[in-house]
Amino acid sequence: MAKDEVILLDFWPSMFGMRLRIALAEKEVKYEYREEDVWNKSPLLLQMNPIHKKVPIQACGSGLIIHKKDKPPLLPSDPYDRAQLGLWADYIDKKLFDFGRKTWTIMGEEQEAAKKDSIVCLKVLEGALGEKPFFGGDGFGFVDIALLGSTAGFMPETYGNFSAEAECPVLSVSTHR
Repeated sequence: MAKDEVILLDFWPSMFGMRLRIALAEKEVKYEYREEDVWNKSPLLLQMNPIHKKVPIQACGSGLIIHKKDKPPLLPSDPYDRAQLGLWADYIDKKLFDFGRKTWTIMGEEQEAAKKDSIVCLKVLEGALGEKPFFGGDGFGFVDIALLGSTAGFMPETYGNFSAEAECPVLSVSTHR
């Protein structure tokens, strides 16, 4: 594999793959997309991710795209600010994704509880966004990518029987910029 060649091994519904595709587009990085059969993994996937054997995986010789120093920066240069954004991305991964998944995989009282938890989580994120256009301030960045990737398949109107836009209008506008 050439040093600058980027191959994205992915599975189309993966929220993590969606995030990487957004980051690659933001960085204007050209890449070859390869759809993976997650039940019959390719030799390249097993070679590039021998421990977890999961998608997405970015196979390239030039390092992780999210950390590339070229424009636009997806992470702030200040270590404290980077750490804060990392905490919000982790919150999205551990809370929003989990509650969102429950709204479409369970029924009854548990689904109602997950719906309420999802709304609380979205409101917390909306409060953190405040009046800023993006989580990182003026520019689209890492947490915005995490949120978009997590909410792309969420579809609360379809599965959770609630409107994220009605519950969190500021956050909804932010994710549709």
